[in-house]
Amino acid sequence: METVAPLTEIIEAVTEAGGSAFRHCYTCGKCDVVCPWNRVADFSIRRIIRQASLGLLEIELDDIWRCTTCGTCVAACPRGVEQVEVGVAVRRIAATYGVYSGAAETLSAVTASLVGDGNPLGEARENRTAWADGLSVKPYAEGMEILYFVGCYYSYDPRNMKVAAATAGILDRAGVDFGILGDRENCCGESIRKTGHEGAFKKLARENIKAFIDNGVRRILVSSPHCYHTFKNEYSEFMMNLEVVHITQYLQELIEQGRLAPAGRVERKVAYHDPCYLGRHNGCFDPPREVLKMLPGLELVELPGSRQNSLCCGGGGGRIWMHTDKEERFGNLRLDQALAVGAEVLVTSCPYCISNFEESRLSLLVDETLPDEDALQIMDLTEVVLESLNGSTDSP
Repeated sequence: METVAPLTEIIEAVTEAGGSAFRHCYTCGKCDVVCPWNRVADFSIRRIIRQASLGLLEIELDDIWRCTTCGTCVAACPRGVEQVEVGVAVRRIAATYGVYSGAAETLSAVTASLVGDGNPLGEARENRTAWADGLSVKPYAEGMEILYFVGCYYSYDPRNMKVAAATAGILDRAGVDFGILGDRENCCGESIRKTGHEGAFKKLARENIKAFIDNGVRRILVSSPHCYHTFKNEYSEFMMNLEVVHITQYLQELIEQGRLAPAGRVERKVAYHDPCYLGRHNGCFDPPREVLKMLPGLELVELPGSRQNSLCCGGGGGRIWMHTDKEERFGNLRLDQALAVGAEVLVTSCPYCISNFEESRLSLLVDETLPDEDALQIMDLTEVVLESLNGSTDSP
């Protein structure tokens, strides 16, 4: 194996980039056993950890970009190695030298879009509120009950824009005094940070924090688990200590307070998928299930590998911006699991999960694994709640 620099220099570089936890690894291989990649391809996060400990990194290989930062390996590791931190540290070294191999070649354009327009999708900043056209959504003003921080995919992606509209509709039905930042909102920066672009992350974070302070924000509602994770756990590095609540938690709160009364029957068998950054990374497992249980007529079933053991959709760690071959998509496996338990609807609470599951659903329809359009629907929790509200004869 060819070293890209003297051994000690590489070890020091990984340590300085935040990956010092590799020192705890005793190569038991448990991380490889639980890694979702090994259900579809030959990949070893253990190998990357070992290479980092020896200073034998191969940053020009595609493998360093495969990790979805789902945290399954971290949860299973008996030594507390923090594989995600080590992997991100390796990516920081690659990003420093501008080395983007294979699927990661898209990252240069993604970073430019984030720095220039505040989103990773190459969309104009002034179009960030297009999802709210025709809705009674107001700009946030100091003194409002809560800021709805929409997020990039809910603002621009056609499928996820429907989720943002559903969320606004529910907040309106509950009488919540909320507003949005509109074009003052930037990407939270979580995923670009996981690709090693620390500078881009810090720029986005500082601009968002400034917008929060300038507008007197006290409480933030988010739909994306990635925004939730970043605001809750990473923005504290910049002395931000605002209250952050995920939509699954807020829906439970609104229903329990009597501000929402979803009484319309939802006569369907539903399986709930735990997003990695809501569940495994932040321990939010019960609120979405409690909300679903409150919907009349709905039958909730559990998927194989749920809660802490949920199967990653494949979109984290910047993978949402990288091409994944059809036979390597985790989403295909998840949809197969949903079908196996007889689910008619696969419900989740993450824009990456929605995007990847919709893509997998389309490919399964083309392959005729799914018999027809109605065989399995992909829905966000807010869409299911709104369906029940719309079917209610009386609601607040």
